[in-house]
Amino acid sequence: MSSLYIESTPSEVSSSDGIHLLTFSTPNGQKVQILLEELALLYRVKWTTTIINFMQNQQKEDWYLRLNPNGKIPVIVDSTIKGDPFPVIETSAEMLYLAEKYDKDYALSFDGPLERSQMIQWLLFWHGSGAPPYGQLRYFGQRAKEKLPAAIEHFRTETLRVFGVLELHLSGKNSDGQPREYLAGFGKGKYSLADIGAWPWVAKWEFAGFERKDMEAFPNLLAWVERIGQREAVKTGTGDKYQKKP
Repeated sequence: MSSLYIESTPSEVSSSDGIHLLTFSTPNGQKVQILLEELALLYRVKWTTTIINFMQNQQKEDWYLRLNPNGKIPVIVDSTIKGDPFPVIETSAEMLYLAEKYDKDYALSFDGPLERSQMIQWLLFWHGSGAPPYGQLRYFGQRAKEKLPAAIEHFRTETLRVFGVLELHLSGKNSDGQPREYLAGFGKGKYSLADIGAWPWVAKWEFAGFERKDMEAFPNLLAWVERIGQREAVKTGTGDKYQKKP
């Protein structure tokens, strides 16, 4: 057994000789789930999966913390390389790692440095500016034992501001005036890691407590949500395949 693993590591993790995904189907988990499903359709990429039991805090157990000291999901472990299996943490880093490893035709990324930079900019925009306030809104609005109106209003306002940034970008008003279809790439853009990174969060706006009337200010964003939601890999990556079996 590799030094990466300990006795309590689940056998399906320690015995994997390929890519192994440890996940739970939250928006963060769904980013990597969707990407792997896209890569499977494009390149027949294969992997194995462990669905982490959040209710039992499995992601905080010692064996898991050896893979990700931050105790968060998802994590990928690459056992296809020489030497010890290589764990990758943080969703944006995981997506970039998988794309570099498998997306040889740049179907979900970009070959050119400028468009690639655009993709990374928007991927990190959501990672650093979108997900944090959105996550705090869900916590204070739904899970916190004490309801703090000031906190809820602050994170609600900031999440709507971020939605507004995406709306402005997709509208094309600050570029050539033509609406964009995707976040990165010249012209109307091209579906890429940037979209996969933001979509699972934005698409669940109702779960954050927003109503349809709140979203009417973002028609281009809603069209983007609908457009991406029709993809086969997106449906699979957010579907029953990644639900914990009883």
